[in-house]
Amino acid sequence: MIRIHGFNKLTLLDYPGKVACTLFLGHCNFRCPYCHNGNLVLHPEQEPVIPMEEILGTLKKRAKILDGVCVSGGEPTLNPRLPWLMENIRRLGLAVKLDTNGSNPEMVEQLVGDGLVDYVAMDIKNSPRRYEETAGVKLDVTRINDTVEFLRKGPVDYEFRTTVTREFHTREDILEIGKWLAGSRRYFLQAYRESDQMIGSGFSGYSREQLENFRLLLLDKIGEVGIRGI
Repeated sequence: MIRIHGFNKLTLLDYPGKVACTLFLGHCNFRCPYCHNGNLVLHPEQEPVIPMEEILGTLKKRAKILDGVCVSGGEPTLNPRLPWLMENIRRLGLAVKLDTNGSNPEMVEQLVGDGLVDYVAMDIKNSPRRYEETAGVKLDVTRINDTVEFLRKGPVDYEFRTTVTREFHTREDILEIGKWLAGSRRYFLQAYRESDQMIGSGFSGYSREQLENFRLLLLDKIGEVGIRGI
């Protein structure tokens, strides 16, 4: 079963260059302390469920207005029914964007190989040496890197992105991320924002000027480097 816990029916921000809507699935295998979707991560069973019939019906009605659908979370690739969801979206003639933390390279490769996804946005939590600390769990960073390398070499359009906080991301961390992702197509620094569904507390963001300084550090390593959210 696949449960949709949130449905943003119109967005110009979530899918670059497209008029889209966004679906939010519950559950995540990370516990990033600064995550702003804490309820979806920690207590998805307490969140309302939007019937699939309602979602597909709305998408069908808006198929001429929408260009695509962004599938987000939580971590969507944890759900084995994700290909089924994307197949149903594809039948409506809509493009599909996947938001993922990159921890399930097999699912990402399956979706791309089956032609079910057009754009992948992968969160890069931090430099490899600080990945577990930032993700809030023990993990195998090689699996994260497997997804990075697949996207870099694969046929699907993609971006990498990092939500930047003062507490987790220093100049040295940004430089290490740049070395790791060198030669990648596209990378975004995302400004940290508080929400009432935070997993942790006590975090702060950088100013636009400070994020711009980080961006300049990466320009000789990554094709396109941008700033979002500020």
